[in-house]
Amino acid sequence: MSNGAHEKTEITRRDFLGLAAIGGAIISSLSVLTGVFRMFKPNVRYEESTKFKLGKAEDYPSGTIRKLDEKGLFIFSKEDGLYAISAICTHLGCIVNQTEWGFQCPCHGSRYNETGKVIAGPAPRNLDWHEISLALDGTLEVDTAKKVPVGTKFKPA
Repeated sequence: MSNGAHEKTEITRRDFLGLAAIGGAIISSLSVLTGVFRMFKPNVRYEESTKFKLGKAEDYPSGTIRKLDEKGLFIFSKEDGLYAISAICTHLGCIVNQTEWGFQCPCHGSRYNETGKVIAGPAPRNLDWHEISLALDGTLEVDTAKKVPVGTKFKPA
């Protein structure tokens, strides 16, 4: 009875390579399917809104300057209107300070004049001016995603 009925106790190299190929095919198929199903789940990033309220126009009497550190913004109120200049240095993103001649970055010394134009230092471009508008509820709002040309002022009614 030992002619053709002997039991297999060892796995042959051919069987092992066959099982490894099947296992590799299963793993690669699962990774492809994971990628396909991942496409249907959107990448949602929760970021802070670029639009925020400033308050009423009466809160900004002519001649006042407010620095909003948490928003990286200066709000200027002059007789001919309100305007917002970014307080974020265009070199490496530090918050600039206001000086008697304009703005200066405390990190690397970039200097800007009173309109935000670069006058010295490593900053590659001028400070941005942002749009101020009137919200539906009658308060002022600024949108830091909207840049406006230098000299653009909001004139409250």
